[in-house]
Amino acid sequence: MPPVNIEKIKNDEIKRQNDFCCRIFVCASTGCISSQSMEAIDALEEAVKSHDLENEIEIVPTGCMGLCARGPLVRVEVAGQKPVLYETVDPMFARLVVSEHIRPALAKSVKDYAFKLPDFLKNRTVPLDIDFFAQQQKVVLANAGDIDPESIEAYIARDGYKALEKILLNMSPEQIIEQIEKSGLRGRGGGGFPVAKKWTFARQSQAEYKYVICNGDEGDPGAYMDRSILEADPHAVLEGVLIAAYATGAQEGIFYIRAEYPLAIERMKKAIRQAKRNKLLGKNILGTEFSFDCQIRLGAGAFVCGEETALIASIEGRRGTPRPRPPYPSVKGVWDMPTCLNNVETLANVPSILRNGGDWFAQWGTGSSKGTKVFALTGKVINSGLIEIPMGLSLREVVEKIGGGSSTAKEIKAVQTGGPSGGVIKREDLDLPVCYDRFQQAGSIMGSGGMIVMDQDDSMVDIASFYLGFTVDESCGKCAPCRIGGKQLLDLLEKISQGKGTKKDIESIKLLCEAMRSASLCGLGQTAPNPVVSTLTYFENEYLEKINSEVCK
Repeated sequence: MPPVNIEKIKNDEIKRQNDFCCRIFVCASTGCISSQSMEAIDALEEAVKSHDLENEIEIVPTGCMGLCARGPLVRVEVAGQKPVLYETVDPMFARLVVSEHIRPALAKSVKDYAFKLPDFLKNRTVPLDIDFFAQQQKVVLANAGDIDPESIEAYIARDGYKALEKILLNMSPEQIIEQIEKSGLRGRGGGGFPVAKKWTFARQSQAEYKYVICNGDEGDPGAYMDRSILEADPHAVLEGVLIAAYATGAQEGIFYIRAEYPLAIERMKKAIRQAKRNKLLGKNILGTEFSFDCQIRLGAGAFVCGEETALIASIEGRRGTPRPRPPYPSVKGVWDMPTCLNNVETLANVPSILRNGGDWFAQWGTGSSKGTKVFALTGKVINSGLIEIPMGLSLREVVEKIGGGSSTAKEIKAVQTGGPSGGVIKREDLDLPVCYDRFQQAGSIMGSGGMIVMDQDDSMVDIASFYLGFTVDESCGKCAPCRIGGKQLLDLLEKISQGKGTKKDIESIKLLCEAMRSASLCGLGQTAPNPVVSTLTYFENEYLEKINSEVCK
């Protein structure tokens, strides 16, 4: 059987889409589904049918459109007219969109009829030129909200699998790694390790069989970047895995996705089936000697399994606990075979880099932080949601322009980044650029992309206690510094929160933090004290205020 013709699929799909006078894009990600977007889709379908417009209107369920706080989101694109984005669309309003917007707009020629929305519809629209959208730079999320994630044809119509075709027919593994190195891409899972180095180590490891693992075990509180990427554009992640496999010499891939992400799992399963059906997975892909297949393994929700050696143990059917390194997974990974392990967002960047070149990706960013980064922007901010920004943009621009500023009209106190392994960046430092080095210098990390905005009502002691409580619960218990030290540290924080602490307790906290950082086996224990250290550094006065003055005498 001849290899699949990617260009023909692309052209056929574009022609099919152009046959419709109107396309309605409806967010069908987990967030909007929880707000009844599927009921809105049903209402849209009924309304389209009742107006006998099935041949003129296509309804497209999509991934996350970003402005999560205002979902369900529906974007209407009528040929020749500016797109209109509606917020909080319930089934009744969905019917009105068809009857009072789309049907009249299609009734007359665009040339002699400038359609104007009725006020009751206009009041539920979101301008597409607001800073939330204008300040972003979409690479990983380029297809999110614009394609049906369950259609391989829709992905190919947006140049999907062109990078795979390019590297298989025209590039060597070394040339691929060279482009990744030029791009400056670093791991987006939190560690920030240079991807080209990791791929080089895996490439150089000698073995009869190698693996590529996609780490979808996202567990930070308030983070949903990887889940949203898998839901919105699963084929991009799959294509990234294929390219990584070819570059490192791997024969098999494993998607490790936590079981709490049922929609992401289902869409990735469909993507794998569609890729196999189109001969983009399996034997002799695109008529070349490259053969590769993959499977999905489910994580049981253990935060520690985000650490690569614990994740590998879980895949092998063992308890998810870390092991000392070296040897690193690139030398001895799953089932003792060399394994290249990257997270979802990292791999989703790869197709765009190989299509456009490493220099194209490196045009964004500063120093050793290149490209773009996806964040889950939440907390006391007006426009909370999923965003992708160019590295180097200031944190102030993220919070005040993209986020729209404080949602409570109170002054912002700090921004917490990096989840349980991160820290707080105080209000006075909001002009810091978003990058690995500057965040670390400020006592935090970029992490996988959680970003929580806090105002003057938020207690830094409570924030530290919350994150430490999370890591104590999630500790695997293998090493004493994390298992015992974390619990002792949490007890001291709770003692201070209850007004029973002393100044001596603060000194004990500092000593425990240093011990955990120095002696814990893996990154969970080593970074668990970070929120405590960070809040103590910048807001020690809040700790002192909670200390009972009577006890101190």
